[in-house]
Amino acid sequence: MKVSLVFLLLAVAYGADAMSVEKRDIQDGVDRITKLVREMSASLTDTTKDVVEKMKASEVASTAQNYMEGSKARMQPLVEKVQAGAAQLHEQLRPFIANIEDELKPLTQNVSAHVKPLTDMMETFFQQMVKHTKAMLPPAPQ
Repeated sequence: MKVSLVFLLLAVAYGADAMSVEKRDIQDGVDRITKLVREMSASLTDTTKDVVEKMKASEVASTAQNYMEGSKARMQPLVEKVQAGAAQLHEQLRPFIANIEDELKPLTQNVSAHVKPLTDMMETFFQQMVKHTKAMLPPAPQ
């Protein structure tokens, strides 16, 4: 703002000096000063807009960062509670899971014992099918 006033005073002084030395028309001097003031005003307006936009961008980034940090701070105790609860639940369920595994182990072994002969029989059957299919194919050209 001070710089603009200095430029304005210099422009007025330059215009006044030019009019007295060269005896120019007063209207020409006023037009020059008016043009200079308009250019300075436009430049100042553009600069102000740029500064305001940069400040807004900075404020948005700062607000987002503050929001993220605040959210993290509010969520951290909840996360810790959930982790502690999950660990406690896991410890409570461990005997129950072990009991289920102990009861299912004989059942799975029993099923495996019944299924094993069937899978062996199917494997033998498929091997015979492959052998018979190869025998029916014409010999490969040499």
